[in-house]
Amino acid sequence: MQSISANILDTLKSGKDQLGSEAIDHLSAFVQSQLLQDHSFMNKSGESDLYYTSFGWMLCLVLGIHLDTDKMTGYLSCQHEHDLDLIHYAAFKRCELILYMHKKGRALTWLKTRSKQHVKDLNDFKQVPHQDTRAPYTQFIWTSLLEDTGNKLTEKSKIEKDLEQYRHETGGFMNVSDGHTATTNATTAALAVLGQISQVKQEKAISYLNSMQDATGGYKAAPSAPVPDLLSTATALFALKSCNEKPDYPALEFIEAHWAESGGFIATLLDEKSDVEYCFYGLLALGSALSIS
Repeated sequence: MQSISANILDTLKSGKDQLGSEAIDHLSAFVQSQLLQDHSFMNKSGESDLYYTSFGWMLCLVLGIHLDTDKMTGYLSCQHEHDLDLIHYAAFKRCELILYMHKKGRALTWLKTRSKQHVKDLNDFKQVPHQDTRAPYTQFIWTSLLEDTGNKLTEKSKIEKDLEQYRHETGGFMNVSDGHTATTNATTAALAVLGQISQVKQEKAISYLNSMQDATGGYKAAPSAPVPDLLSTATALFALKSCNEKPDYPALEFIEAHWAESGGFIATLLDEKSDVEYCFYGLLALGSALSIS
């Protein structure tokens, strides 16, 4: 079975392959504008950030942007990996693999890790999302981390049972077990994990995602959200593509409306500033939408 990261890379490539050379150059120029001297990528505040670097390095791999692998190696060597929280630890391990792929010039397929790597136990992290190791988003990060490091996901039936504790009556999922509302991103995280461990079609969760899309083609993060956003749209479309499902409304116009003049993508039409994370979501949304249209 294809890993989550491999699926993401293929989808990003699908998005890129639909762009003309001028559009690719425009997007690439923005991505490069977010690159710092040490070859890390900046966050929204303009500071070096390991989490954003994982997005930036993958985009460079897809877009064919040259990076100095010595600087990349130097940047990773300065990270205190054993002190990182789960999200940044997973980003670190993904960056290690992307660095290897940059060295090998491999951007067409997601490489399996060179050998199985030891990773910390999930319960050993000081911080995990929502401080809950069983929640959908935590399990999504954990599953991706295990796949990226050549480890196998164990206790699949337990994970599936645990995730059911976060399912809302609407069919969607929550990231807190005692929550009152399902969210798009908790649902897409659960779908990604379940897709790796179960062959059962998640019709209720898919139906919930469909209810989060409005006529513009965009998806809201939650029923109470004032407007749809690009992150929710990207993850929802990616989840539907992975489930071989189609959205109720075409999403290309929504995605294009969030491509700013700067060359980057914005979170919502209420935003003006882009960053490398949303460039990732924009290309992921584009590749997903084109794959299921």
